[in-house]
Amino acid sequence: FVPKVNSLFHRQEEIILPSFCPKPVHRLEKKWHTLDLRRALKNYIKRTASFRKSSALLQEFTIRKRGNKASCPAIGGWIAACILEAYKASRVFGLIKGTKVGVVADVSDISCGPRLRDFQKDLLCLIDEQLSYKKQLYFLSFGTETSFLWENPTAVSVIHEARQWVQELQPSGGCNLLKALKKVLTMKELNTLVVIVGSCPDQSSEILSDYIQQCTLGRKLLIHTTTYECSNLVPPSVLKNLAEVVGGRYHCYSTKNEVGLPLKLHRFDFKFFCPISTEFVKLTPTSLLPKPPKHEGPLVIQTPSFLSKTSADWLKSNGLKAKKLSLYQILAPNAFSPVEEFVPILQKTVSSTLHEKEMMQFEWHDGTVKNVHVDPPILYDYQLSRMVKTYERRVEWLSAASRRIWGTVCERRVAILVDISATNSIYIIHIQHSLRLLFEEQMSNKNFFNIIAFGSDVKAWKPEMVPSNADNLQSAWRWVLSLQCKGSRNVMSALRRAVEIDFKDKEESRGLYLFTTGVPDQEMHAVSAYMAEVCGGCDLQLHVCLFSIHGFDPEEIVPARYASPNETTSTLKEIVHAANGRFHWFGETGIYESDDISIIVSEMEKAVNYSQKVCLRITRSGTKWPVFTMEGCKKWCAPRICTGTSSFQCIH
Repeated sequence: FVPKVNSLFHRQEEIILPSFCPKPVHRLEKKWHTLDLRRALKNYIKRTASFRKSSALLQEFTIRKRGNKASCPAIGGWIAACILEAYKASRVFGLIKGTKVGVVADVSDISCGPRLRDFQKDLLCLIDEQLSYKKQLYFLSFGTETSFLWENPTAVSVIHEARQWVQELQPSGGCNLLKALKKVLTMKELNTLVVIVGSCPDQSSEILSDYIQQCTLGRKLLIHTTTYECSNLVPPSVLKNLAEVVGGRYHCYSTKNEVGLPLKLHRFDFKFFCPISTEFVKLTPTSLLPKPPKHEGPLVIQTPSFLSKTSADWLKSNGLKAKKLSLYQILAPNAFSPVEEFVPILQKTVSSTLHEKEMMQFEWHDGTVKNVHVDPPILYDYQLSRMVKTYERRVEWLSAASRRIWGTVCERRVAILVDISATNSIYIIHIQHSLRLLFEEQMSNKNFFNIIAFGSDVKAWKPEMVPSNADNLQSAWRWVLSLQCKGSRNVMSALRRAVEIDFKDKEESRGLYLFTTGVPDQEMHAVSAYMAEVCGGCDLQLHVCLFSIHGFDPEEIVPARYASPNETTSTLKEIVHAANGRFHWFGETGIYESDDISIIVSEMEKAVNYSQKVCLRITRSGTKWPVFTMEGCKKWCAPRICTGTSSFQCIH
C-alpha cells in the first residue's frame, strides 16, 4: 500500500508503510495507513523517552522520492530500531507520565544491600532520560525511616542535587512504605507518584490501597508502581494489586526476564504504526515455547528388568543393620554389662573392675554403658567403604532420568494427577516432557494406570484404569499433548476422582502421584484429613512431586492461592505424611529434597558415625585408622583399604 502524504519537510512524496495486513477497508484502518510515517514515529518516541541525545537516529531514515522507493524491510527495520532504542530508556522503570513527579524509592537492606550500585545507576539514568524534562520533582527514600531531598516539589533547574542525592543513598533497614506514603501524599502539587520497591513492603496491599484512596480522594494523582529486581514473588503481586485498586500503572523489571520484555512493553505501541497480522494472534502460547527434539513423536518405551522399591524397603535388605554391619552388632559378642553383686563371704557389695588394657566403657544405643573388650583385628576389618559406595550408587540412580522428576514409581496400580492450572501455562512443555519420560521408563511394567489432569475442573484420560501396555501408553501420550492450562488447583476434586473411581480394587498396591507447582485451593487440614481417612487400613499412598518455579509473570496470571516456597513444601509434606507417602521436590537446577534420597543419606551418616566411634576406641592401640567423612565420603589416615569379597550389590 503506497499512499501519498504531506510530510513535515517535503510535499507529495511517496513512502511505503510496512504491510502486515490486507488493504485497509474500515475508516480506522485507513486513518492509520494515511498517517505521515515521520510524524508518527516522532510522536511515538516522545511518548516513550526523550530522543534529544539520539537525534542522529531520526536523520538516518530519509523519505525517498518517487522512483527511488524505500523497501518494506528497510522501513520495518528502521521502525524496529526506533522501538529498541526507546525501550532502552524505559525498560527499568517504565514510561513516567505527568509533569510534576514524586519519586519514592525503596532503600531497604534487602532491596539495596547487594545491588546498591546498580540501583543508583538506574536511578541516574531515569533522571537523565525522563525526569530532567519534567517541570517539578520530589525525591524521597524509605527503609525503616524516611529521608527526603527537598521539603517541597522543586523545579528541575537544580537537577544536579537529585543526582548527588541518588549517589549518597545507603541501605536503611526495613520497607516501611506506608510511612513514606504518609509523607509524600501531603504534597498537593504532584500529579504523578512513582513508587519503586525492591522488597516486600511491611504493610499489606489492602492497607496501602485504602490509605492511598483516602488521601487522593478528589485529586488527579497517577500512581506508577515499579518492582525492581525482585527475587521474591510477593512484591510484584502486592504492587500489581495496589495499582489495580487505585487505578494506577504497574511496571516490573528484572534482568532475569529482560529478554522477553521488549515485546511486552511495545505490544500495544506497535499497533500505532500498523495492524498486526491476525495469523500471529491465532497462534497458541504453547506453539511459541521451545520444545525438546522429537517432542511430539511416539514414545520409545523401555521395559524395566526389575520392580523398583522405595528406599525404605531397599534398606530392609541392604541397610547396615540388615547386613549385620551395625557397630553394636559387631561389638555385641565382646560387650558386657557392669556387674554389681553382694558377696556373702566379704559381707559387702562388689562391683566388676574394668581392666584398662583389655576393656573400655562404651555407650550403647539404648543409653546404657557397656564394658567392651577392644579387639583391634576385628575392629580393623570393620570397614564400611563398600557399603558407602553402594549407597552412593543408589543416590546417583535416584537422581537420574525420570526418577529425578518423579522419584521411584513402585506400586502395581498407578494414578497420575497432573496440575494444569493457568499458572503452569509457560511450563506445559516441561510437564508434558516429564510425563513422556515417565511413560517411557517406569510405566511399562505396571498392571494398570490412568491420568487425571486438573485445574479448576477435573478431566481423566479414561473413565477408569486400563492395562499398562504399549498401545495405551501411546494413546495416553497423545492425550497429554492436547492438554491446555487453565483455572486454579482443585486438588481435592482430583483426589476424590482417583480414589473413588480408579481405586475400587483394594487387592494390589496402589499409588497416587501428584505433580504440582503450588498449594491446593483447599486448606491443608481438609486435604490431609481426607487422605488420612482413605489411606488408613489399606495399601494406598499419595506421593507428591513438587516442581519449583522461580517466579510467575506479574503481567500474566497470578496464582489463585499463593504461598512462599517454604510454606508450599510444609503444606505438601503434611498432606504426604498423612497419606503414608513420599515427598519429592525438584526444580530446573536439580533435586532440592527427596524422602527416598534423605533416608539413604541418613544411612551414610550413620556409617560415618560408626567409623568415628571405632576410631576413638582403637586409638589406644596405636594403630592408624581409616575415618569416613561426608565431604569426600572417606579420608584415609592409613593407605590400607579392606576390599573384602567382591560381589554385585543391587542398588534398585
